Amino acid sequence: MGMCVFRAKEVAFASRVGGPGNALGDDGRDSIYSGVRLGIPAPPSAAGESSIGAMTDSQAQAAQLAAGAVEALPEGRLAEQLAAGRPLRVKLGIDPTAPDIHLGHVVVLDKLRGFQYAGHTVVLIIGDFTARVGDPSGRAAERPMLSGEEIDANAATFQEQAFKVLDPDRTKVRRNREWLDMGADELFRVLRRFTIARLLEREDFARRMEAEQPISALELLYPVLQGYDSVAVRADVELGGTDQKFNLLFARDVQDALGEPAQSILTMPILPGTDGVRRMSKSLGNYVGITEPPEEMFGKLMSIPDDAMGEYSRLLVDADELDLEHPAAAKRDLARRLVERFHGADAAGAAEQRFDRIHVERRPPEDMEEIAVSDDGPVHVPALLADHFGFSRSEGRRLIEQGGVRVGGRVLQAGELDLAASELDGEIVQVGKRRFARLRVAR
Repeated sequence: MGMCVFRAKEVAFASRVGGPGNALGDDGRDSIYSGVRLGIPAPPSAAGESSIGAMTDSQAQAAQLAAGAVEALPEGRLAEQLAAGRPLRVKLGIDPTAPDIHLGHVVVLDKLRGFQYAGHTVVLIIGDFTARVGDPSGRAAERPMLSGEEIDANAATFQEQAFKVLDPDRTKVRRNREWLDMGADELFRVLRRFTIARLLEREDFARRMEAEQPISALELLYPVLQGYDSVAVRADVELGGTDQKFNLLFARDVQDALGEPAQSILTMPILPGTDGVRRMSKSLGNYVGITEPPEEMFGKLMSIPDDAMGEYSRLLVDADELDLEHPAAAKRDLARRLVERFHGADAAGAAEQRFDRIHVERRPPEDMEEIAVSDDGPVHVPALLADHFGFSRSEGRRLIEQGGVRVGGRVLQAGELDLAASELDGEIVQVGKRRFARLRVAR
């Protein structure tokens, strides 16, 4: 299966992770990440026992690695694998349907980083083939198809951003087009082993059938193809969100049917978006991207509802270090920590100062983009928003209708789409709560 690249890792495993001093990796460096949250192994007690009785080293390691997971299945399987004494191949499959990683992805990537600290190898599968099929998990309708160019561009960006969390030296990146772009004979050999009845057991399909909504044949293929990924990379463990449970378990069926040892699985909690209700998603507009500007990250995190702070602190930072009795202070601490993690301490400090200037002191930021507008006619505001703020013209019109655009401190009214250029020189345009630019009339 082309997996000889892992053999050297297996040979060196015992010397690398044999002692507690190397629990964080070869160099023994401290980490900014939470040991409990990531499952970074701690030294065993002298007696090797827990409060509930004797526990083997492999059971203790499995419990530590699974810390924070919703489920580790089948029960006891991870401990059995660890008892074999070799580094595990820990798989995460991501379909590049969007270009950016957000904090929801970080929950799973952090857990993978914990496995890396323990000496295991992460196999990050970029689903450039399965993205053309579309994962039906959590969907009430078939996903829209992306072009090959969009998938390739998203894949490149996603891989680059993943290494802001993962250790590149302990990560193998594969694209599943390598093995899934197979001939018809091979595809039929795989498909004949599984029934439609088994595939229709997933809750997403059951709900859509009850609602008499269509399910495409391609969507039925998706769990089989994703399961074949586990065969191709000889996965020992696979991680995913709780919405991926069917796919992860079905991959065990595919491995077993094709003569490979079945993987264990860990399902991870799903981070709510900035609305505190729905899962974080770029398509829902409730996401915090890890490469967004520091001030944007800080502002979005400060907008999280108080009742979502428990989940954010538990899944993204050391929860016991945040004072959740005082949500406003805890939120500020959370925002500062996460911006510092992805942008550095100086950027975090500047983002906090900018936030205070805008939202506490009610003053515009000191530094903002300047936009040149022509004085040869009225300025069409939706076009201005499209050219300089990344919206479509229709989105710009909708923002104006919703009262989300200010010029010179005044809220534009619905239908107020064109403004005289002569009145705009030096004025500030504000979009939403956090985006500002100063207008300059080019004469």
